[in-house]
Parts: sequence; structure tokens; C-alpha cells
Amino acid sequence: MLVLDTSAVVALQDRRDRMYPRALAAIQGEPGPFIVPVGIVAEVDRVLTTRAPGGATTHLLGSLIDGSLLMDCGDQDPPRILELLGRYGDLHLGFADAAVIACAERNGGRVLTFDRSTFEVVARDVPISLVPSDA
Repeated sequence: MLVLDTSAVVALQDRRDRMYPRALAAIQGEPGPFIVPVGIVAEVDRVLTTRAPGGATTHLLGSLIDGSLLMDCGDQDPPRILELLGRYGDLHLGFADAAVIACAERNGGRVLTFDRSTFEVVARDVPISLVPSDA
């Protein structure tokens, strides 16, 4: 399993994104599933709508409907998200990133991200690994 953060979902949904080739390479050969935490969907929509009104968000919804991406609702995650926000407040860890981390902890620990600054610090303390490893 591979949990996607906002940067990964945006890259995979917008072929014009500079990280699209790396995102595609990162998922090729992966068995999946590719998991999108519900806590990042609004953030993804905001970014995609800013870049390409209508089209990319529609593609995201299609990917969720056809099952190529799975949405994880994280019903049990709010206490863990709160704990992460408190623990990493000095990093300005936001709700979306904390939701990705909590989701990853429950789903094998692997996170596809191109926004590594916060995730690299947290990955030293919690059982997550970042994909691609060389970003």
C-alpha cells in the first residue's frame, strides 16, 4: 500500500506538473492500492482548481470512482492527528500532512510525497518511509 500526500495526488492528476514523471515512475511496478486520505481532498481540489479549473478535479473524482485511487476516511485518526499537531507544532505541521501520516501509520507506513521538509523530520520519529527515497 502507498499513501499519497497532496503533492503526489496533484502530480498524478496534472500531467503538466513538473513532478508528474517522477510520480508516475514511483507508482509503476507498485501493486497498490494507492490511498488518498480524505483529509487532503479539499486541499488537492484547491490546488487543482487553481491550476486547471474543472478538469483535474474531475479526473481525481474519476480515479476515486474507478478504484485506481482509494479514499481512506480515517475515522479513527482524529486523536492521532491531534497528537501529531501538538508534537510537531514547531514544524508548522498542518492538518493535511498529519492526516497523511496517521493514514500511513495504519496502512503500511509508506508515503508518496514531493513535499519532503516536514515529512522527513517526522519520519525520523514515527514508522513511515518516504517514496521516492531519493527525492
